[in-house]
Amino acid sequence: MSAGQARIVVLDDSERALRRLADWRGIDARAQVTIHHEPLSGQALVEALKDADAIVLMRDRTPFTAELLAQLPKLRYLVFTGTRNAKLDLAALAARHIPVSCTEFGPSKDGTCELTWTLILAATKQLASHAARLQAGQWRSDTAAPLPGTLVGQRLGLIGLGEIGGRVARVGKAFGMDVVTWSPRMTAERAAAQGVAFLPLEELLATSRVVSLHLVVVAATRHLMNAQRLGLMQPGSLLVNTSRSELIDTPALVQALKNGRPGLAALDVFDVEPLPLADPLRELPNVLLTPHLGFVTEPVFQRFASGVTECLQAWLADAPLVRVIAPAA
Repeated sequence: MSAGQARIVVLDDSERALRRLADWRGIDARAQVTIHHEPLSGQALVEALKDADAIVLMRDRTPFTAELLAQLPKLRYLVFTGTRNAKLDLAALAARHIPVSCTEFGPSKDGTCELTWTLILAATKQLASHAARLQAGQWRSDTAAPLPGTLVGQRLGLIGLGEIGGRVARVGKAFGMDVVTWSPRMTAERAAAQGVAFLPLEELLATSRVVSLHLVVVAATRHLMNAQRLGLMQPGSLLVNTSRSELIDTPALVQALKNGRPGLAALDVFDVEPLPLADPLRELPNVLLTPHLGFVTEPVFQRFASGVTECLQAWLADAPLVRVIAPAA
């Protein structure tokens, strides 16, 4: 490899964090680096990548398929941020003998737990609407609308009790909530080991004031929250999703919110990101939306930035590659 002529393309750095949080001078001296901040797709994506020797992906924001790879004859190395990328065709990359590295993740699970509780509390306390009234020169609402609620004594239903769900459970118990859980492989014994109760999914949905999703997406969980299950939720309940949008049938959720079951939704993940201006979720009065902030924290992106530059520096120096997850076949 002629390192001085290497072309490196970075996708989806919408936070403009990678250069700010790491030293790129050594890489800039040996390669041409292009960083794209806005999402690319279709032919624009191919044009941006076609001459790349190395590509950096920001998590799985842009799917990297065999079809896309076939249009990138010069590609020799790929890096993605984080430790898992479900939209990366590793088999196609291996077939081309292209090694793949990843970075460490940082405290993303803590950040996602914190955002989950930010959404639960903000929705329960009607924070957005009350803050907007105060900014507009008003005080509290003078209508007969329901007042903010409390969480103590209410049931928190966690669909998934892994590393993030377990953290959310501990906070729920600290608030004095009755914490219950379900997942496809959950047992009463596993739930009890974390101090919560196991319930069948239908009972959890029908009896929980707050339902929060913390599962990975597989065939058995894709659109787990469909029209039938959404309809089981209480009129005053809150559905929270800081995990993956595919866990919910979004058109069914829009209709369910119009029907009042659940009464509220707080969402940080969406089928299309950034969320389109015309998306019907934006028009609903009983939703709280945040722009996929669960893992977006300074410590996490510090780890991403340092990991990316470490990987690229090793590749440019023909040194042993860093954090290789898919060696060339």
